[in-house]
Amino acid sequence: MDHTTRITTALLLAAGTGSRLKPITDNMPKCLTKVDEIEILGRLITCLRENSFKRLVVVVGYFDHEIRNFLDKNSGDIIVEYVVNADFATTNNIYSLWLARATIKEPFLLIESDLVFEAPLLEKMLIPDTIAVSQILPWMNGTTITTDHFATDRVASINLGANINANGNTYKTVNIYGFSLETWKRIYKHLDIWIEAGRINDYYEALFSEMVGNGSLHLQCVYFDMDRWYEIDTTDDLHNCEMLLQQSRYNLAG
Repeated sequence: MDHTTRITTALLLAAGTGSRLKPITDNMPKCLTKVDEIEILGRLITCLRENSFKRLVVVVGYFDHEIRNFLDKNSGDIIVEYVVNADFATTNNIYSLWLARATIKEPFLLIESDLVFEAPLLEKMLIPDTIAVSQILPWMNGTTITTDHFATDRVASINLGANINANGNTYKTVNIYGFSLETWKRIYKHLDIWIEAGRINDYYEALFSEMVGNGSLHLQCVYFDMDRWYEIDTTDDLHNCEMLLQQSRYNLAG
Protein backbone atom coordinates (compact mmCIF):
# COMPACT_ATOMS: atom_id res chain seq x y z
CA MET A 1 0.00 0.00 0.00
CA ASP A 2 1.49 3.32 -1.07
CA HIS A 3 1.31 5.86 1.74
CA THR A 4 3.82 8.27 0.23
CA THR A 5 1.79 9.79 -2.61
CA ARG A 6 0.27 13.09 -1.56
CA ILE A 7 -3.36 13.40 -2.58
CA THR A 8 -4.08 16.30 -4.94
CA THR A 9 -7.43 15.13 -6.39
CA ALA A 10 -10.80 15.43 -4.66
CA LEU A 11 -14.04 13.65 -5.53
CA LEU A 12 -17.13 15.55 -4.39
CA LEU A 13 -20.51 13.81 -4.35
CA ALA A 14 -23.08 16.54 -5.01
CA ALA A 15 -25.87 14.87 -6.97
CA GLY A 16 -28.54 14.60 -4.28
CA THR A 17 -31.65 16.71 -3.78
CA GLY A 18 -30.96 17.75 -0.18
CA SER A 19 -34.58 17.02 0.68
CA ARG A 20 -34.10 17.45 4.43
CA LEU A 21 -32.99 21.04 3.85
CA LYS A 22 -36.15 22.11 2.04
CA PRO A 23 -37.42 24.72 1.31
CA ILE A 24 -33.88 26.11 0.97
CA THR A 25 -33.06 23.43 -1.60
CA ASP A 26 -36.26 23.76 -3.62
CA ASN A 27 -34.40 25.67 -6.33
CA MET A 28 -30.71 24.95 -5.76
CA PRO A 29 -28.38 22.14 -4.72
CA LYS A 30 -27.50 21.79 -1.04
CA CYS A 31 -23.83 22.58 -1.59
CA LEU A 32 -24.73 26.14 -2.61
CA THR A 33 -26.51 26.79 0.68
CA LYS A 34 -24.91 29.77 2.37
CA VAL A 35 -23.54 29.25 5.87
CA ASP A 36 -22.76 32.58 7.50
CA GLU A 37 -23.00 34.22 4.04
CA ILE A 38 -20.58 31.80 2.31
CA GLU A 39 -21.66 28.85 0.17
CA ILE A 40 -20.69 25.39 1.46
CA LEU A 41 -19.05 24.70 -1.90
CA GLY A 42 -17.14 27.97 -1.73
CA ARG A 43 -15.75 26.99 1.67
CA LEU A 44 -14.68 23.64 0.24
CA ILE A 45 -12.87 25.27 -2.68
CA THR A 46 -10.98 27.44 -0.19
CA CYS A 47 -9.99 24.33 1.78
CA LEU A 48 -8.80 22.52 -1.34
CA ARG A 49 -6.78 25.47 -2.61
CA GLU A 50 -5.13 25.98 0.78
CA ASN A 51 -4.09 22.32 0.69
CA SER A 52 -2.66 22.52 -2.87
CA PHE A 53 -5.28 20.38 -4.60
CA LYS A 54 -4.99 20.35 -8.40
CA ARG A 55 -8.12 18.54 -9.54
CA LEU A 56 -11.75 18.36 -8.44
CA VAL A 57 -14.17 15.78 -9.84
CA VAL A 58 -17.80 16.53 -9.00
CA VAL A 59 -20.66 14.06 -9.35
CA VAL A 60 -23.64 16.25 -10.19
CA GLY A 61 -27.34 15.67 -10.73
CA TYR A 62 -29.89 17.93 -9.02
CA PHE A 63 -29.57 21.50 -10.39
CA ASP A 64 -26.19 20.58 -11.85
CA HIS A 65 -26.07 23.76 -13.95
CA GLU A 66 -26.00 25.83 -10.75
CA ILE A 67 -22.94 23.95 -9.53
CA ARG A 68 -21.23 24.30 -12.90
CA ASN A 69 -21.92 28.03 -12.99
CA PHE A 70 -20.59 28.51 -9.48
CA LEU A 71 -17.40 26.56 -10.08
CA ASP A 72 -16.80 28.30 -13.42
CA LYS A 73 -16.50 31.51 -11.42
CA ASN A 74 -14.92 30.29 -8.19
CA SER A 75 -12.64 27.28 -8.76
CA GLY A 76 -9.51 29.33 -9.39
CA ASP A 77 -6.61 27.24 -10.61
CA ILE A 78 -8.21 23.90 -9.68
CA ILE A 79 -9.11 21.78 -12.71
CA VAL A 80 -12.79 20.81 -12.43
CA GLU A 81 -14.38 17.81 -14.17
CA TYR A 82 -17.92 16.51 -13.94
CA VAL A 83 -19.59 13.12 -13.73
CA VAL A 84 -23.36 13.20 -14.26
CA ASN A 85 -25.71 11.04 -12.19
CA ALA A 86 -28.84 11.24 -14.32
CA ASP A 87 -30.62 8.95 -11.84
CA PHE A 88 -29.96 11.18 -8.82
CA ALA A 89 -33.62 11.12 -7.77
CA THR A 90 -33.76 7.33 -7.47
CA THR A 91 -30.23 6.37 -6.33
CA ASN A 92 -27.99 6.91 -3.31
CA ASN A 93 -24.37 7.94 -2.83
CA ILE A 94 -23.05 4.45 -3.59
CA TYR A 95 -24.25 4.88 -7.18
CA SER A 96 -22.63 8.31 -7.50
CA LEU A 97 -19.36 6.86 -6.22
CA TRP A 98 -19.59 3.98 -8.70
CA LEU A 99 -20.17 6.40 -11.59
CA ALA A 100 -16.81 8.03 -10.86
CA ARG A 101 -14.83 4.81 -11.32
CA ALA A 102 -13.75 5.63 -14.89
CA THR A 103 -12.77 9.22 -14.08
CA ILE A 104 -10.70 8.70 -10.94
CA LYS A 105 -7.43 6.88 -11.69
CA GLU A 106 -5.23 8.27 -8.91
CA PRO A 107 -5.20 8.65 -5.12
CA PHE A 108 -8.05 10.95 -4.07
CA LEU A 109 -10.04 12.52 -1.28
CA LEU A 110 -13.70 11.47 -1.14
CA ILE A 111 -15.90 14.14 0.39
CA GLU A 112 -19.60 14.87 0.78
CA SER A 113 -21.03 18.20 -0.30
CA ASP A 114 -22.64 19.22 2.99
CA LEU A 115 -19.57 19.66 5.21
CA VAL A 116 -18.14 22.81 6.73
CA PHE A 117 -14.71 22.49 8.29
CA GLU A 118 -11.42 24.26 8.88
CA ALA A 119 -8.87 23.91 6.07
CA PRO A 120 -5.91 22.76 8.24
CA LEU A 121 -7.89 19.67 9.27
CA LEU A 122 -7.30 18.23 5.79
CA GLU A 123 -3.52 18.20 6.14
CA LYS A 124 -3.34 14.72 7.66
CA MET A 125 -5.90 13.42 5.13
CA LEU A 126 -3.51 13.91 2.22
CA ILE A 127 -1.65 10.63 2.78
CA PRO A 128 -3.84 7.58 2.08
CA ASP A 129 -5.52 5.48 3.44
CA THR A 130 -7.40 7.58 5.98
CA ILE A 131 -10.82 8.35 7.40
CA ALA A 132 -11.81 11.54 9.20
CA VAL A 133 -13.50 10.90 12.54
CA SER A 134 -14.57 12.96 15.52
CA GLN A 135 -15.51 12.59 19.13
CA ILE A 136 -19.28 12.36 19.38
CA LEU A 137 -21.43 15.37 20.25
CA PRO A 138 -25.22 15.28 20.90
CA TRP A 139 -26.07 16.74 17.48
CA MET A 140 -24.26 13.97 15.63
CA ASN A 141 -26.04 10.94 14.24
CA GLY A 142 -25.45 8.19 11.73
CA THR A 143 -22.40 6.08 10.97
CA THR A 144 -19.66 5.54 13.54
CA ILE A 145 -16.37 3.66 13.61
CA THR A 146 -14.76 1.60 16.32
CA THR A 147 -11.00 1.56 16.60
CA ASP A 148 -8.75 -1.44 17.18
CA HIS A 149 -7.94 -2.02 20.86
CA PHE A 150 -4.32 -2.74 19.94
CA ALA A 151 -3.85 0.00 17.33
CA THR A 152 -6.01 2.89 18.39
CA ASP A 153 -5.73 4.80 15.12
CA ARG A 154 -6.84 1.83 13.01
CA VAL A 155 -10.49 1.23 12.11
CA ALA A 156 -11.74 -2.13 13.37
CA SER A 157 -15.36 -1.72 12.26
CA ILE A 158 -17.71 0.74 10.58
CA ASN A 159 -21.06 0.75 12.35
CA LEU A 160 -24.24 1.62 10.47
CA GLY A 161 -27.13 2.90 12.53
CA ALA A 162 -25.46 1.71 15.72
CA ASN A 163 -26.07 3.19 19.15
CA ILE A 164 -24.00 6.34 19.02
CA ASN A 165 -23.58 6.39 22.81
CA ALA A 166 -20.94 3.70 22.60
CA ASN A 167 -17.70 3.20 24.49
CA GLY A 168 -14.65 5.42 24.38
CA ASN A 169 -13.10 3.91 21.24
CA THR A 170 -16.12 4.72 19.07
CA TYR A 171 -16.12 7.88 16.94
CA LYS A 172 -18.37 9.65 14.47
CA THR A 173 -17.46 9.54 10.78
CA VAL A 174 -17.02 12.97 9.18
CA ASN A 175 -17.62 11.64 5.64
CA ILE A 176 -14.15 12.42 4.33
CA TYR A 177 -11.85 9.62 3.17
CA GLY A 178 -8.41 9.53 1.59
CA PHE A 179 -7.80 6.56 -0.71
CA SER A 180 -4.71 5.20 -2.41
CA LEU A 181 -5.07 3.97 -5.98
CA GLU A 182 -4.60 0.39 -4.80
CA THR A 183 -7.43 0.74 -2.29
CA TRP A 184 -9.66 2.49 -4.84
CA LYS A 185 -9.21 -0.41 -7.26
CA ARG A 186 -10.42 -2.82 -4.59
CA ILE A 187 -13.34 -0.56 -3.73
CA TYR A 188 -14.62 -0.22 -7.27
CA LYS A 189 -14.41 -3.98 -7.83
CA HIS A 190 -16.74 -4.35 -4.86
CA LEU A 191 -18.87 -1.48 -6.17
CA ASP A 192 -19.31 -3.32 -9.48
CA ILE A 193 -20.66 -6.35 -7.62
CA TRP A 194 -23.08 -4.31 -5.51
CA ILE A 195 -24.39 -2.23 -8.40
CA GLU A 196 -24.81 -5.31 -10.58
CA ALA A 197 -26.86 -6.78 -7.74
CA GLY A 198 -29.13 -3.73 -7.85
CA ARG A 199 -27.93 -2.13 -4.63
CA ILE A 200 -28.11 1.40 -6.04
CA ASN A 201 -29.95 2.78 -3.01
CA ASP A 202 -27.38 1.80 -0.41
CA TYR A 203 -24.96 4.14 1.26
CA TYR A 204 -21.33 3.54 0.33
CA GLU A 205 -20.64 3.26 4.07
CA ALA A 206 -22.38 -0.12 3.96
CA LEU A 207 -19.87 -1.34 1.39
CA PHE A 208 -16.95 0.13 3.35
CA SER A 209 -18.27 -1.60 6.47
CA GLU A 210 -18.32 -4.95 4.69
CA MET A 211 -14.81 -4.43 3.33
CA VAL A 212 -13.38 -3.46 6.72
CA GLY A 213 -15.09 -6.51 8.18
CA ASN A 214 -13.58 -8.93 5.65
CA GLY A 215 -10.14 -7.34 5.78
CA SER A 216 -10.10 -5.86 2.26
CA LEU A 217 -10.17 -2.22 3.43
CA HIS A 218 -7.71 -0.77 5.92
CA LEU A 219 -8.11 2.80 7.20
CA GLN A 220 -6.23 4.97 9.66
CA CYS A 221 -8.14 7.54 11.71
CA VAL A 222 -7.54 11.26 11.36
CA TYR A 223 -9.16 13.01 14.30
CA PHE A 224 -11.13 16.19 13.60
CA ASP A 225 -11.77 18.42 16.61
CA MET A 226 -15.48 18.15 17.29
CA ASP A 227 -16.02 21.93 17.26
CA ARG A 228 -14.14 22.56 14.01
CA TRP A 229 -16.53 20.87 11.58
CA TYR A 230 -20.26 20.52 10.95
CA GLU A 231 -22.52 18.50 8.66
CA ILE A 232 -25.49 20.37 7.19
CA ASP A 233 -28.53 18.14 6.70
CA THR A 234 -31.42 20.19 8.10
CA THR A 235 -32.33 23.81 8.77
CA ASP A 236 -31.50 23.19 12.44
CA ASP A 237 -28.03 22.05 11.37
CA LEU A 238 -27.64 25.22 9.35
CA HIS A 239 -28.53 27.45 12.26
CA ASN A 240 -26.36 25.49 14.69
CA CYS A 241 -23.40 25.61 12.34
CA GLU A 242 -23.75 29.37 12.00
CA MET A 243 -23.76 29.65 15.78
CA LEU A 244 -20.62 27.52 15.92
CA LEU A 245 -18.93 29.75 13.35
CA GLN A 246 -19.81 32.85 15.31
CA GLN A 247 -18.90 31.49 18.75
CA SER A 248 -15.88 29.31 18.07
CA ARG A 249 -12.39 30.63 18.64
CA TYR A 250 -11.49 28.87 15.38
CA ASN A 251 -12.01 30.38 11.97
CA LEU A 252 -13.62 27.70 9.81
CA ALA A 253 -12.71 27.69 6.13
CA GLY A 254 -13.92 30.73 4.29
